[in-house]
Amino acid sequence: MSNATRWYCTVDAVKTAVGLAGADLDVLMASYIEAASEDIEAILGRRFIPETAIKYFRWPPKVGGGYVLQLDDLDLIAVTLLQAAAQDAVPVTIVAADFFTEPVNTGPPYTRIEIDQSSAAAFQSGDTAQRSIAVTGRWGYGEDAKAAGALAEDDDGSETGLDVTDSSLIGVGDTILIGGATGEAMFVSAKGSLDTTATTVALTANKAETTVGVNTGTLVKAGEVITVDSERMLVESISGNNLTVQRAYDGSILALHVITSKVYAPRTLTVVRAVNGTTAAAHATATAIKKYAPPADIMEYCRAHAIAHHQQGRSGWTGVVPNTEGGAIETKMFGLWAMKQALLEKYGKVSL
Repeated sequence: MSNATRWYCTVDAVKTAVGLAGADLDVLMASYIEAASEDIEAILGRRFIPETAIKYFRWPPKVGGGYVLQLDDLDLIAVTLLQAAAQDAVPVTIVAADFFTEPVNTGPPYTRIEIDQSSAAAFQSGDTAQRSIAVTGRWGYGEDAKAAGALAEDDDGSETGLDVTDSSLIGVGDTILIGGATGEAMFVSAKGSLDTTATTVALTANKAETTVGVNTGTLVKAGEVITVDSERMLVESISGNNLTVQRAYDGSILALHVITSKVYAPRTLTVVRAVNGTTAAAHATATAIKKYAPPADIMEYCRAHAIAHHQQGRSGWTGVVPNTEGGAIETKMFGLWAMKQALLEKYGKVSL
């Protein structure tokens, strides 16, 4: 099952760890990340970015006097609609007050749904026990998310290039969420430059000149990689209208810049709309954006997997990479194997 729009780390995270500059290998790194993300889901039988979907189940027999629906080893985060006799012309809706998602003390993820036995509700079979119960909801191990700025423009619900307020918070490979937990999820496949409307003072071609004065400091965000003319700079901090930067960042060429040179930032996101079962919708300027944040060890393994395969690819899968001194470095994947075993012990399941 391809998860081409569900990655567990970003291109920048891999490039930073390896020390790669420029965009020449971005497509290759993306392929390694996609493969690593698929490996995570295949070996663990779990998704760590949620999907919205309808899942069907057989009518559950009464066990121990209770009405219990086991979820076939699926991870449930939240139910939005529960229906019995799902294949009938008029399914029976079981309202939220009449059922529990369990286990209550450790979920989500939840592994079963139980009818509240103090209610009059019950799971009912339709014409056949097959696919009698339909559960609409959000499925996955979790749905933790972090604030990631806001939209800088109105979105009509069909655009694939979205302007945002802060490029430092979103990377290529992130899945963002607009409109809350039940809103629209989008996969970020690329980032393009947007005029921040900030302008600089004159700058010399001196890498030690790391203080960049701008007309309005609030137009730039710390952590962004800005572009002035063709030179990229990493903004480390901002004090008033002064930016502290790393000059000639990401393999760009150190250059001089005249007064009022424009400052650009990669705030235009190229996105795949309505991923993971969500629905495309219009969104207004200033609508908050969140990005999904899978568990740290999942993201670490994804990054390590991509890096390991990059290094092995450099070696022609011989495990020996030439170095700049004319010798060679042997690369091994034992550490990756140990990380995988740790994840299997913590998260592993038989099937997705």
